[in-house]
Amino acid sequence: MSRGPKPITIELGEEMRANLVKLERRPSTPQHIAQRARMILLASAGKNNAQIGREIGIATDAVRKWRGRWAELQPIPMEELSLEARLRDRPRSGAPGKFSAEQLAQIIALACEDPQASGYPVSHWTPKEVAAEAIKRGIVDSISPRQVGRFLK
Repeated sequence: MSRGPKPITIELGEEMRANLVKLERRPSTPQHIAQRARMILLASAGKNNAQIGREIGIATDAVRKWRGRWAELQPIPMEELSLEARLRDRPRSGAPGKFSAEQLAQIIALACEDPQASGYPVSHWTPKEVAAEAIKRGIVDSISPRQVGRFLK
């Protein structure tokens, strides 16, 4: 006899099952998405959370979480929410990043330049100098030397 509450029942139609199998086996599918697809397939086969966790090698709580997420999203039509979107992480809370990927790349490129070419009498950039030069060049409106240091770490 198993301990704890009975796991949420997952029922899949043939088309959904086939799409999950295809997604799981596709070489270009990110591993975390393929693993979640496998979880849902095993859940629909009647396995409990502990069995799935042992078979896949993940915590039972993670299986319970994804089983619940799948059950929440199952009523939503596929036209509104794709299969991969159902298996993706939810957006994380918190403020969005302050710097774009382009700004980050420009700051890193700046740090790779010779500081003497920009008029600095040193052989290597310090985070303080990179921050000042990034502001001077208009890459960013403001940035702290500490943030530059984190980017270059």
